[in-house]
Amino acid sequence: MPSARPAANESRHLLVLGALLLALFVPLMGCEKSRSIGPTSSNAELPDQEVSDFVLTETDEGHPQWKMYARSAATYSARNLVVAQAVRVDFFDDTGKQSSELTAQEGEIHEQTRDMVARGNVVLQTTEGTRMSTQKLEFKNKLQKIVSDEFVRVERGGDELTGYGFESDPDLKHFEFKRQVTARVRTQSGGLMEPRGGPR
Repeated sequence: MPSARPAANESRHLLVLGALLLALFVPLMGCEKSRSIGPTSSNAELPDQEVSDFVLTETDEGHPQWKMYARSAATYSARNLVVAQAVRVDFFDDTGKQSSELTAQEGEIHEQTRDMVARGNVVLQTTEGTRMSTQKLEFKNKLQKIVSDEFVRVERGGDELTGYGFESDPDLKHFEFKRQVTARVRTQSGGLMEPRGGPR
């Protein structure tokens, strides 16, 4: 009988020790599992291909509609997306002559629709002298329209229009602002009329 008590105490000690080891081991298993997920999620964002001096041309029945140049570009096949840096896009009219040029720090092209998004110091300059500037705009390829909800400035012949909700063709021949429009117009004598604003 006296030998049974030490055995019982030893069993209790082993149980306590086992519980402590289990309490330490389970969190370690959880940490190891979370570490293994990290690299997988980051790899999913890596581009499938990266190229320098990227060029992309869009044609309609053999006639060029626009041609894009970029210093570098990365393709993401899972999202059907191309992300380009230091972008220039030349737009062409129905006769095949260049009608305007767009420049931006960065551009995104959706490979299926050929829609584009330009970001960072975006400037669209036409061969006729009209200049549009903003920080972000979208080009709807099927509609051949450019749109922007950012602040937009359009300068033409000394006149200046600014506002939000901009929509236009790539040649800036037919454009409109939808809200917060302000105009600064030069008179025939070269003077500057007082700014006027309001919805348009």
